[in-house]
Amino acid sequence: MSTAPRIEAAKRDWGHDETGCTILHIDMDAFFASLEIARHPEFRGKPVIVGTGNRAVVSAASYEARKYGINSAMPAARAHQLCPNGIFLPVDHHYYSAVSHEIFHTVFREVTDRIEQVSVDECYMDVSGALLAWHSPTRIAQWLRAQVAERFGITCSVGIAGNKLVAKMASTNAKPNGMLLIPLDKHAQFVQLMPLRGIPGLGPAQEKRLNAWGINSVSQLARCSVEELIQATGSKAAATHLWEASHGIDPCTLTLHAPEKSIGQERTFDTDCNDLATASTLIKQCCDKVASILRAKGLMARTLTVKLRFPDLAYSTKQMQLEQPTDAASTLYPHAIDLLLRMMGMPADCRGTEVKLTRPIRLAGISTSTLTKREETVIQPTLDELLEENERVAPMPQASSSIPSPANGTRSTRLRCAEEAVDQIRRKFGQDSAHLGA
Repeated sequence: MSTAPRIEAAKRDWGHDETGCTILHIDMDAFFASLEIARHPEFRGKPVIVGTGNRAVVSAASYEARKYGINSAMPAARAHQLCPNGIFLPVDHHYYSAVSHEIFHTVFREVTDRIEQVSVDECYMDVSGALLAWHSPTRIAQWLRAQVAERFGITCSVGIAGNKLVAKMASTNAKPNGMLLIPLDKHAQFVQLMPLRGIPGLGPAQEKRLNAWGINSVSQLARCSVEELIQATGSKAAATHLWEASHGIDPCTLTLHAPEKSIGQERTFDTDCNDLATASTLIKQCCDKVASILRAKGLMARTLTVKLRFPDLAYSTKQMQLEQPTDAASTLYPHAIDLLLRMMGMPADCRGTEVKLTRPIRLAGISTSTLTKREETVIQPTLDELLEENERVAPMPQASSSIPSPANGTRSTRLRCAEEAVDQIRRKFGQDSAHLGA
């Protein structure tokens, strides 16, 4: 659900010269809410909010609901106050993902395989290679919108431009259910109509910093030199990006096959959590889930991050580099608890005791990154593992060996084998059929 600012003056005819405008940005309109309305036609024309429960946040809202001031990431309780007669529905990720997959593979890929999927409901498309058959980017966009509406009963908006930046800003301003072509010679003029937050990726902190330098719009940004922007932002890279963006320039090309960057899991407590035992249990569940996904995907992680969200919706994160890449919850969990205690300013020796947290928590979770393929990952045995092997009078592992097999018999290997056994049980009997003990 996009909350980017839209300018009514931008939603006009900018001309019909499509030369060089081969990048499309396609964005579903209120995707989750629209899908719920598509399978519940009786909801059409009514305020539909996806996200329900005292602790939930809004994942999507229909355009009727947005008139009440409801937007994504808003606490569902607040949305209830703003729109007590709204239709509140639980999030159905499986359904949304299934429809998204079908749209991408039965509609979008009929045009081209040069697609960068940004999220479940958004992508960039390079149609330069498809013009021989389709002749016109606008014709492609019209066909895509018609097919999505006809086959799935929802709408999408499309921006057409010469680069990703302008195409995305065009689709945002075409919403809902619109299409906007920005010819190459109008890129700068179009972008300079926008407020600062109209530039994708420009957040409130950077906006505040630019405001302090008297820069309040993209047009003012465009009048600054790169040197002035370096002073304002404190970063040459940020200054160069902002200068280019303010002139409608974007050197970024499509990323067609982006490798997975992180795998995470987070959960919201039914009530604010005040004790370490409850927080630790939830963290353990998240570690278990993430490790299971890593193993299913054949990946190992070297970086661990713990995320906490507090009752005021502020959040904090802390990360660490693991000594060895891992795909085991038995390795992730103790490190995650260490990070949790550090974030809370609590001593490490209070682990496992009945103590209160220094600050209540609304949500907790972990994510893993610096991912590598398991079969390509080399593990250097730790000193503890070498000593353990020696005590068991087993063959000494070789330095820089491949990932240990169960025959090596170290404690970490045995624990990981137990987790793999649980994976097999869950695949056969369901996700809740088996759990590892602490």
